[in-house]
Amino acid sequence: ALSASGLRALRYAREVEGIGQVVALDNDKGAVEACQRNIKFNGSVACSKVDLDPYGSPSVFLDSAVQSVVDGGMLMCTATDMAVLCGGNGEVCYSKYGSYPLRGKYCHEMALRILLACIESHANRYKRYIVPVLSVQMDFYVRVFVRIYTSASAMKNTPLKLSYVYQCTGCDAFHLQPIGRTVSKNTSVRYLPGFAPVVPQECSHCQKKFNMGGPIWSAPIHDQEWVTNILSDVKSMKDRYPAYDRISAVLTTISEELPDVPLFLSLHNLCATLKCTSPSAVIFRSAVINAGYRISGTHVNPLGLKSDAPMEVIWDIMRCWVKNHPVKAQPADQPGSVILAKEPVLQANFARAVASLSKAQAKKVARFLPNPERHWGPKLRAGRQITSKHISLLGEEKVNGCLSHQDSELDAKRQKIEKLEDAPAES
Repeated sequence: ALSASGLRALRYAREVEGIGQVVALDNDKGAVEACQRNIKFNGSVACSKVDLDPYGSPSVFLDSAVQSVVDGGMLMCTATDMAVLCGGNGEVCYSKYGSYPLRGKYCHEMALRILLACIESHANRYKRYIVPVLSVQMDFYVRVFVRIYTSASAMKNTPLKLSYVYQCTGCDAFHLQPIGRTVSKNTSVRYLPGFAPVVPQECSHCQKKFNMGGPIWSAPIHDQEWVTNILSDVKSMKDRYPAYDRISAVLTTISEELPDVPLFLSLHNLCATLKCTSPSAVIFRSAVINAGYRISGTHVNPLGLKSDAPMEVIWDIMRCWVKNHPVKAQPADQPGSVILAKEPVLQANFARAVASLSKAQAKKVARFLPNPERHWGPKLRAGRQITSKHISLLGEEKVNGCLSHQDSELDAKRQKIEKLEDAPAES
């Protein structure tokens, strides 16, 4: 949908083997004509996937998209309205996606999960459900690849895959509240509402209130086996991919994520709450592993850490760290002071664990690459007039060039008008 020149659709048709029909859509007459010209130049071949890549929110296209995909087919969907999805305009996000975002360090992953929950909601209306294959946040957008299946019975599991999020306003603690649960008896399964509440009125760590967001998709957002296979295929054909380094970096990081741990913590944020120096990621990872829990990175944020350790364990590790690296006295009502006032139940072991580095880190494989150019980011919507306020988006040289071009066009128009006014009237 919104195919513009149609080049992406043509690439699908020409480069992907074993597919049926390609449908390129756009509501702009000029874009449709461009698609038709490019089809003539390149020849038309068919495919069967649905790819939504609008400028901004895809929400208005989702209802028709989930109906258009064949059973077991794939829907690819991009959203570039990150300010909305990441909590800048929570009420707008709720109106478009049916979910309320929270402004935590994990906001970009939450954006992915909000989009998945929205697609699932649209699919459920037609007795369909989604299975995420790959969900990526990179640059200035989120993009998801999901398979869509039809099954009225499997659709009943949707409440088990959705959760509300409680985020403490004082510290980094967050908790998930599943919407539904199941009770099995013999061969029958009953679907019931989830148990609640999962948190008290005040955070047990810092005594502050909670913000509530969601619902979000809390089931896995990647098919790890699929990601591993694709990564192997990409490596075997690296010469065919001009952006191989970027593709490999993203897929490598995703392949090492904990698939069953929604959202993540920021080590720097934990230390900012306590006003302490930060341990290295390796030391912190080792402490979590030595405590008997799992931990991994995330492709969304180089400083993000996913772990199945409860927040009680995380804060105990940080308390033990502060005992060895004292902090200055803070006001007693500060969240960090309240947290540090409690004695740790767990005695953290900071000895370096073997698994504290991922395989990619141990091999020094690049996982987060720099931006490909200066002023990298979303550009202006088509038709917008460029002004001096767009320097941060486009760069000073480009803006000045456009303004000079606009000024020259205005001068030419003025001269033309003046000539017409000065010309003698015809008798």
